[in-house]
Amino acid sequence: MSPEPLPSFDDDPCVGRTVLTESQLAERITELGRELTEAYRGERPLLVCVLRGAYAFLTDLSRCIDLPLEIDFIAVSSYGASTRTSGVVRLVKDLDVDLTGRHVVLVEDIVDTGLTLRYLRRSLEARNPASLEVCTLLARESADLEGLGVRYVGFTIPGEFVIGYGLDVDERYRNMRHIAVYDDPAV
Repeated sequence: MSPEPLPSFDDDPCVGRTVLTESQLAERITELGRELTEAYRGERPLLVCVLRGAYAFLTDLSRCIDLPLEIDFIAVSSYGASTRTSGVVRLVKDLDVDLTGRHVVLVEDIVDTGLTLRYLRRSLEARNPASLEVCTLLARESADLEGLGVRYVGFTIPGEFVIGYGLDVDERYRNMRHIAVYDDPAV
């Protein structure tokens, strides 16, 4: 006997209204790729992906940058299985490459309170890169982007918790092709 099929995202009561469609994401990421291509012309930037949330963004963004580049991954945790930050950032996986003298672009999924980004900036700047810029897919309206040194922003969104396109709740919803509000049944 075959197992019962799992419901689709369309049937999931936790998947709320769509915030960004697949086509909106693709269009803006293409624009960001062009901006990064121009900014790093003649260089070989190193894209540092913040796992796990930024993996989908990094994949599409890297294909929109018309330059030789390198990619590495760093993983931190401040949420765990919750929709609220714990207030403590923990390094889960460090980089494999030396940043000394490199032009580094930190690729983030979302800038919210800035807690994770401040931690990552301090850590990466201590490794003596030639430059360090931040490219985030999403930024909260409340985020201090200037104070956090965020140069490239895909979209600014309100304070609702969002899922999809790499963003998750307890490792679910990362593979959605769009970004939607998470309708938490516990609230």
